[in-house]
Amino acid sequence: MLDIRLYLLQRLSALVMAPLVIGHLAVMIYAIQGGLSAAEILGRTQGSFAWATFYGTFVIAVSVHAAIGLRVIAHEWLGLGARALSVLTWIAFLVLVWMGVRAVWAVTAPGGVA
Repeated sequence: MLDIRLYLLQRLSALVMAPLVIGHLAVMIYAIQGGLSAAEILGRTQGSFAWATFYGTFVIAVSVHAAIGLRVIAHEWLGLGARALSVLTWIAFLVLVWMGVRAVWAVTAPGGVA
């Protein structure tokens, strides 16, 4: 039963990620074609609740999706048991969320990060 729920959760995270990836690519193309510098981009993102929400949602969806994917790979390649897979999945999820939240904070924190 857990495998079915994880399968569905991974598919749901992919549904959330799809429009976010398209949005991210569109913003990158706009920034590159507009000739925006890193300082100009940060000037637009710092202090923005909308960008923090956009990329925060992206971080959560990617973290869920990747952690479950790593679980499947570890099961197939390493033959880990259920307990070890659960520990690996949670560690992967938490590390990815931690790194992602730090990155989002770095580009959206009001006044920038020192």
